[in-house]
Amino acid sequence: MAHDHHDHHGRHPHDHRHTDIDWAEMAPHLEAQAELFAPLYERALAWLGREVTEPGLIVDAGSGPGVVSCLFAETFPGARVMAVDGSRPLLDRARERAGRLGHGDRFGTLAGELPDILDELDYPADLLWAGRSLHHLGDQRAALTAFAARLAPGGTVALMEGGLPARYLPRDLGIGRPGLQARLDALEADWFARMRADLPGSVTVTEDWPALLTAAGLTHHRTRSFLLDLPAPASDRARAHVAASLDRLRETFADALDADDRATLDRLLDPDDRASVHHRPDLFVLAAHTVHTAVRTS
Repeated sequence: MAHDHHDHHGRHPHDHRHTDIDWAEMAPHLEAQAELFAPLYERALAWLGREVTEPGLIVDAGSGPGVVSCLFAETFPGARVMAVDGSRPLLDRARERAGRLGHGDRFGTLAGELPDILDELDYPADLLWAGRSLHHLGDQRAALTAFAARLAPGGTVALMEGGLPARYLPRDLGIGRPGLQARLDALEADWFARMRADLPGSVTVTEDWPALLTAAGLTHHRTRSFLLDLPAPASDRARAHVAASLDRLRETFADALDADDRATLDRLLDPDDRASVHHRPDLFVLAAHTVHTAVRTS
């Protein structure tokens, strides 16, 4: 279970069959994306820091390459951080990153499938973070119950789920038919529904996260959304992120797009076209992610 932290649904649609996604191959993209979105994560972690004081163990459930895990280590200098993921190559990158940033002495990794692998934790978590990873588990309600069971008394589960689709471009681009990103959002929503339905043990639930946290036996719910606002003109890093994002969408949805939208995406991705995301002065990145927290009181 790998993290992609920041696109519309947490990960780009790389293949309609969830199990075919090669997370190790996507590692550089996942890292670059998380680094671009670091300001959003830093604000979310600062908010959590006012809710969770001096945690002993923080578990990043579905950590991917560990960008956010290392932000936890930086935000909570007294805590041990455990990055948990199903991909060993991504955990290797997380461990290397933690060492490079000086967190290696209090940073651990645990490889295995969520939620069962959490049974191997040496002691309960004071903060268990699931950043857009829960929706890749078939039975989300059962997974939340398992998360709650791994908390110390007074411990907190923090879910990053939901928010708003990212926006990069004006509604009317000056090329093609206006509203391209809204049409891509609709295709992604359909892909996401298929992905959920195809997961092993998939169970349909209403995505009322506070209600699901209550059903897991947790209380004191709080919800807050955090904004990433990188206005035009975009940096080179932001341009690279948008280009990678649109390229994956073009690859995934080529057959579902009409000829006009395919041609627009081709122009947006062509480095030699002045209307492309590589050159446009109006390119920006605007996204909102929502965090839900709840506490184990006994």
